[in-house]
Amino acid sequence: MARRPRIDQAGYYHIVNRGVNKMNIFRHPDDYEYFEALMCFHMKSHGITLHNYCLMSNHYHLLIEISQENLSKFMRQVNMNYAIYYNKKYKRTGHLWQERFKSWYVTDEAYLYTLMCYIEQNPLKAKMVKSLETYPYSSYHYFLEKEIPECLQNAWIVRNHGNDKESIIKMLNSKVDSSALQELKTASSLVEAPNIDKKPDMQKLTKLLAGITGTKERNKKIVKVYEQGYSQHMIAKVLQLNQATVQRIIKRTKQH
Repeated sequence: MARRPRIDQAGYYHIVNRGVNKMNIFRHPDDYEYFEALMCFHMKSHGITLHNYCLMSNHYHLLIEISQENLSKFMRQVNMNYAIYYNKKYKRTGHLWQERFKSWYVTDEAYLYTLMCYIEQNPLKAKMVKSLETYPYSSYHYFLEKEIPECLQNAWIVRNHGNDKESIIKMLNSKVDSSALQELKTASSLVEAPNIDKKPDMQKLTKLLAGITGTKERNKKIVKVYEQGYSQHMIAKVLQLNQATVQRIIKRTKQH
């Protein structure tokens, strides 16, 4: 069976990759730290925003946001360079990764919030720690520190909660409904990779949303273009709105 085409459109993505035969890809603290540095370096050079991450012994989770069609290129750079480092350090040959990385396009705010909690709670679920802030290889503990690393300074948590530690702890420790997460992931997997150039697409969306005279007209047009396949992220960008605002408008307008 042919593999599904990789989605590279702008927006949020949940990325997962595992070691071949589920082998450990991180054996020593130096390995985790090298991957973190490598990941942040390539994110900066590719203009990618990191929102959450968690490195486990035999796999990793990333929640990232791209604004260009460069997801595959970015992941290829990170995985290839880490594999070179790992194989050289541990004197091994052959593939390090089980397969090409897995990615799910984040289709709405509900999926985004659930993912942030799910990713950060991995060490707790695996019973590796008793509290999330003690796990050193995820983004969670950084959100509670005064100095936020450059790589996480534009993360959703930082932008929306700042240094409100109590709010961050409450949100990221919220219970994750596994069945709901699976439903969201399944819905995301049904999004097909578009076969159009994103630049003309963005220009067309800008024209469709031009000349709006009032809030009611704006809200109707938002729903209309959303139903035509434009993402909430793109709509928010064109109208200079927060993506959460666009999501609320769509939900509220559809109910009337």
